[in-house]
Amino acid sequence: MPDTPRAVLIAGPTASGKSALAMEIALSRRGAIINADSQQIYREWRVLTARPSAEDEARAPHFLYGHIAVTDPYSMGHWLREVEETLAICQSQDLLPILTGGTGLYFKALTEGIAPIPSTPPKIRARGEDELNRHGLTAFAAAFAERDPETAAATDLANPMRVLRAWEVLETTGKPLAAWHAETSPPLLDLNACETIAVTPDREMLYARCRDRFDRMLAEGALDEARAVMASNPPPSAPGLKALGAPELMAHLKGEISLEASAAAAKQATCRYAKRQLTWIRNQMPNWRRHNPHD
Repeated sequence: MPDTPRAVLIAGPTASGKSALAMEIALSRRGAIINADSQQIYREWRVLTARPSAEDEARAPHFLYGHIAVTDPYSMGHWLREVEETLAICQSQDLLPILTGGTGLYFKALTEGIAPIPSTPPKIRARGEDELNRHGLTAFAAAFAERDPETAAATDLANPMRVLRAWEVLETTGKPLAAWHAETSPPLLDLNACETIAVTPDREMLYARCRDRFDRMLAEGALDEARAVMASNPPPSAPGLKALGAPELMAHLKGEISLEASAAAAKQATCRYAKRQLTWIRNQMPNWRRHNPHD
């Protein structure tokens, strides 16, 4: 760990306790907490995405939480540009930047750079989503892998958002995502100049926390959030409608499934998501200091 880190990076799966660790460091070392989680950017989903409470936001500076509408497009490039501005604010105010979240690709882009990939036109994105829905993930991913085996080999083909993103890049530019990655820009932060912490709880304990957290979300108003989002009549393609737990709660509100079934499905999806995050951290962040919040 560097003697005077330029920033503290805390990566961890959902419900792992990383937010509490970030707050502890912020209070003890005059820090500012910066969101590195693609789920917690949405304004309408404070409870559903377990964003910091208003009380926590008053205890220490927080940036990039709940500032994007569920209907607005938001990419890793958007996030990096906002992080660059936020790091400048922290420097001007002598605050230690503490970036925390569960989106591994955000941390990767932050410390390794990002390729200059053009934006995807809405028509291409809509076509890709339609093909994914009609053919299913397995067939869609297999067809993509035939066209672009190099990118497919480096993509989590079980993750529909990753497959769709790689497909969109190929359709938009005619150039594989792997080729774009070869043209990566310099990173915003040097990993060796940062203190890095990977929160890696025991898997079964993590799953239990995921299930308990969703019960708390229901008790604290997650269903009301989903009802309010539906009342605003967003288009089906709105990015924020894919937030973890949102499809299941909205299915209940549409009368398609019971609340009990909705909660069970959301808990299962949350556990699967947390497992993928944990696997990413263990494979992609081998040199980060491990922290088990249950030790």
